[in-house]
Amino acid sequence: MLQTAKYDLTSFNTLTLRSHALALVTYRSPGQLPLFSEMASQHDSVFVLGGGSNVVLPETLTSLVVKVESRGIRLCDQTPTEWVVEAQAGECWHDFVAHCLDQGWAGLENLALIPGTVGAAPVQNIGAYGVELDQRFHSLSAWDLRAGRQVEMRPEDCDFSYRNSLFKQSEPGRWLILAVRFRLPKRWTPVLGYPDLQRHPALQAVAADITPRQIFDAVCEVRRAKLPDPAVLGNAGSFFKNPVVDRADFEAISKVHPQVVAYPLAGGQYKLAAGWLIDQAGWKGRRVGPVGVHDRQALVLVNYGGASAADIMQLAQAIKDDIALRFGVALEQEPVLVA
Repeated sequence: MLQTAKYDLTSFNTLTLRSHALALVTYRSPGQLPLFSEMASQHDSVFVLGGGSNVVLPETLTSLVVKVESRGIRLCDQTPTEWVVEAQAGECWHDFVAHCLDQGWAGLENLALIPGTVGAAPVQNIGAYGVELDQRFHSLSAWDLRAGRQVEMRPEDCDFSYRNSLFKQSEPGRWLILAVRFRLPKRWTPVLGYPDLQRHPALQAVAADITPRQIFDAVCEVRRAKLPDPAVLGNAGSFFKNPVVDRADFEAISKVHPQVVAYPLAGGQYKLAAGWLIDQAGWKGRRVGPVGVHDRQALVLVNYGGASAADIMQLAQAIKDDIALRFGVALEQEPVLVA
């Protein structure tokens, strides 16, 4: 169970960065958990690895790496208004969304084709095309590696915010998410607020009779057209968050750049499209050594082969510095830089 020799992680991160671990265990069942706590106490830090889709891994990981490979999906409860569906943390997120639709449990279709595992989804509080995970979240089970006990967490325990959560900010490596439960509505209504879906020909053709499966298919088509397949070209999806600015900053930017893409939020704030900012700065399609910015989506940094974390971070920093200089906006990266 414990790998003590150098364990190659290059194929276990979607950026395909050169990386290896000095100690690695694989989680498949709850019976392993007490031993994991004992092992964690013998290491300075622990890193929980799911699908590797939202991380920037160093060339050498000295932490104890816990790779999550547990499987299982079940309907664990239902009420007159909703289904409560549970998935084990190692399940592929996209496959889980597709399985729910096959069973008639709609509500996650806007989140189709997001890479990674179910267990990693709450860490990042994933979201796409108008739906955020915390809108569908019911609860989760986690193992507290420090205390050596299992805990149940409700939404209020997880401290969800935009692409953020307790698990990302507070004591990373303490919590091993075991299973996640979702509340899926029996009275389903489509979420079509994003322009890509509003103008999608297949959805326009059916108008008022749109089905969850049609939204799922449309989201997959849009994402495949915009985003490179990590199996073909290493990437971690959107590398930067869409920055949120106040009204004064938005008005100052829009005076100089009237075409700026922005979405109004509550409280007079605006969410700027980070991809638009990066594109306007001329970074789309630019290559710097073994890494670059994708030619169809400026939010995506790619590894053309043989890159390290240092290569990616140097490119990311150059982009952040340029956007700050041009627009006065601070970009924040989504993938976690693992120490």
